[in-house]
Amino acid sequence: MKQINVGVIGTGWCGGIRANTCVSSPLVKDIHIAENNPDRLEEVKKSTNPVTATTDYKDLLKLDEIDAYFISATPEDIHYPMAKECLEAGKHVFLEKPMSLTLHEADELVGLALKNDTKFTIGYSQRFNPKFAYAKKSLNDGTLGKPVAAVVSRHITRGLGNKIGGRIKLSPAAMEATHDLDFLLWCLEPAKPVRVYSQSAYGVMKDVTGLEDAQWMMVTLDNGVVVTVGAGWTMPPGHPNYSGTWIEFTGTEGMLVIDDTHRDVILNTMENGIRLPMSTMPGEQVEHVFAGPMHNEGLHFLEAVALDRPVMVTPKQARTVMEVYMAADLSVERNEPVTLPMNDTDISSIRIPS
Repeated sequence: MKQINVGVIGTGWCGGIRANTCVSSPLVKDIHIAENNPDRLEEVKKSTNPVTATTDYKDLLKLDEIDAYFISATPEDIHYPMAKECLEAGKHVFLEKPMSLTLHEADELVGLALKNDTKFTIGYSQRFNPKFAYAKKSLNDGTLGKPVAAVVSRHITRGLGNKIGGRIKLSPAAMEATHDLDFLLWCLEPAKPVRVYSQSAYGVMKDVTGLEDAQWMMVTLDNGVVVTVGAGWTMPPGHPNYSGTWIEFTGTEGMLVIDDTHRDVILNTMENGIRLPMSTMPGEQVEHVFAGPMHNEGLHFLEAVALDRPVMVTPKQARTVMEVYMAADLSVERNEPVTLPMNDTDISSIRIPS
């Protein structure tokens, strides 16, 4: 068995999960971490015992022995330059979404990975959610017949919305619904999106982050299937980091409904009231097990590198998801449908968040 050395850039909420996944895998020999928050760096250092722990990620790029990187840094506008540096060095890269802020940058990263023959994948963890995988299976084995339509509704608390919207001005489509767009397009391959119509709704978040409370998208595929995705980050405070999703898949031979709202485990205490344990979208550690898809997603990437297997989420697929949510934002701005693939005029009119 070949062991690999891994660098984790950014060890916040998600990056901490990535680091712990590496430590628990026999495929990983040494782990190296970079985190610009000294207190958090020290915390993760104690739990993972890395060979290298630094506040400057460029220190990791100087280490030739590192085979692969997890890039979990924020804000999201630094994803592209970090991924570019790693890919140019011929390293394998797992990059949290979004892969970049422009399609031109995404195309450059895709090209670099192909040129250097490196594994490159994007963190769309919901493909590793067993309920979501069951939807894919039900379509692949014909249980639902030919797909007709799908609806996904995802909502998170305004506490998470404040955190996300406070660090970068990206819409609910780009930061929340992106997971569901990826999931639906994955399930419905080889169909491709050809038209997007979207509307946003403003409420309490406008005065806090300047962003909308919710956004809904209708995406038409080239086989006639229509998918509708809604996402919001305005639920009142409740369980920290709560994420709830409802899914409906309709086919010619059946219908599949998936409740991923995490209301199956409810804790009610005098101190905190009602809590919904294990309800975060990435997942969380529960004693000796990990409840959630992100751990398995991390193991998949490690196996892809160490055992030379293909990655599940290809950069081209992630680039398609980017184009869809960018088209959705453009549709909101123009109040009209946007045809895919977008032309140069459409792409150039998309405003990059400051």
